[in-house]
Parts: sequence; C-alpha cells; structure tokens
Amino acid sequence: MNRISSVFTPQHKALIAYLTVGYPTADKTVDAGIVLSQSGCDVIELGIPFSDPIADGVTIQKAGFQALQQGVTPEVCLEVARRLRQKIDTPLVFMSYYNPIFSYGLETFCRASLAVGIDGLIIPDLPPEEGTELEAITRKLNFDLIYLLAPTSSDERIQLVGERSAGFIYLVSVTGVTGTRKSLPTGLEDFVNRVRQETTLPLCVGFGVSTAEQAKRIARIADGVIVGSRLIQLIEEDATLASLKAFVLDLRAALNSNKK
Repeated sequence: MNRISSVFTPQHKALIAYLTVGYPTADKTVDAGIVLSQSGCDVIELGIPFSDPIADGVTIQKAGFQALQQGVTPEVCLEVARRLRQKIDTPLVFMSYYNPIFSYGLETFCRASLAVGIDGLIIPDLPPEEGTELEAITRKLNFDLIYLLAPTSSDERIQLVGERSAGFIYLVSVTGVTGTRKSLPTGLEDFVNRVRQETTLPLCVGFGVSTAEQAKRIARIADGVIVGSRLIQLIEEDATLASLKAFVLDLRAALNSNKK
C-alpha cells in the first residue's frame, strides 16, 4: 500500500489541499505545506505553474502567473517537493498540465518525482483515452495517476476513469474552473452517486469548496474534500500563515464530525 492509498479508511474523510509551487515564494510553499500537514491535511497537491491553465480560476491563475514570473520551472517544483518531503510524511501529488510533463519527458519526470517523494500525478487536461503511454509508466513505477470527472461526464467516461484511475478519482463539483463559491451545486449528490456505482475507488470532490460547512456536506457523500483557491487567498492575506492554519483546522474538524 502506498502513501495515498493508506489515507482512505472507512472511518476517515480525507482532506486534500492545493498549493501553487512558488507562490508567493518557494520558501513559503514549503512553510505552508508544513502547516497543512500539521493541521490535519491528508494529501497535499503541489501545482506546477503553467502558462495556459485552462481549468484554473482567477486566484490560482494569478498565483501561477506570479510563480512563472519568478522563474518557477518543473525543476524548481521538484526541488520544493524534495525539501517538503524532508519535513513531512504526508502524501504529495503533483498537479500539472500535460505539456510541462511531456516536455520534460514522461518517464524521466515520473522517476524524478518519485525520487523526491511525490506519490502521484493529477493532470486536468489528460483524458484517459489519451493517457495510455503515461499510465504504462506510472503503473510500472507504482506511481498513482489520478483522473478527473465532471458532472457532464458520460456513463462511458465514468466507467473508463473508474477502471483506469489510481489512488482516487478527482470529482470536479461544477462545470467550469476552480475558485471559491458561496454554495455547492444542487446536483452534487446525484453526480457522486453516479460515479459510486461504477467504481470502488475513493471519490474526492474539489472546485469551489471554500467553507467548513461545504466540506461537511461533501463529507456526507464523498471520501474526501479538495480545497485550493481559498488556501491561496489566505496565504496572500496573511503571510504568517496563522489564518491558513485556523481555516484548515476548521475543515478538519468539520470532516471529523462526519465520520461514518
């Protein structure tokens, strides 16, 4: 059992947190990752900045743009991951668009990621129909390739992702981009149930989760909650990371209150 699989147990709801590597600095990414781990996060996504982030909303786009302006590259992201792994045991996942990984070299990037302590990959613009080559590499290396599903996904796509994803399935709560939202979509429960019928993999919901109450609602139906944009906002608002810590502790408490 790898680090990601060990997170998901019947009596535990996973809290997955996203950070843009290099925002506002590489050092702050490491500091924030330590805070997230100590405050109850089960998995930390490290976002590799990209020039054309089609799935990202304004907050993460801004963070990624600033990181790119500061010279953050995949090599820098690997070094940040190495530094963070030296400090924490929490599972780490790279979230990246396909182009940076392809340009680096698929197997070369996967091996480099494993060497610094990364446990898996999330690639928003890689559909399973086009992931065969990367899947072969990740399976050989016991490296989780995590696919995404949206409310608009067909039954055929749901079945395919259920068969091919590893670690967990990332459920996008809305059709659109990332970002904080005042409410969750009304059809979320039906969406999760549709996917649940096709797979035994853990289901984790992201995009738009920005309050403890929203996390608590998701925990009633899913195995994990993914939070990103709100964390980036808190890092921007409070450089001490005290607000980040308090918010994550609130999320953890909300998820713990929904144990099966």
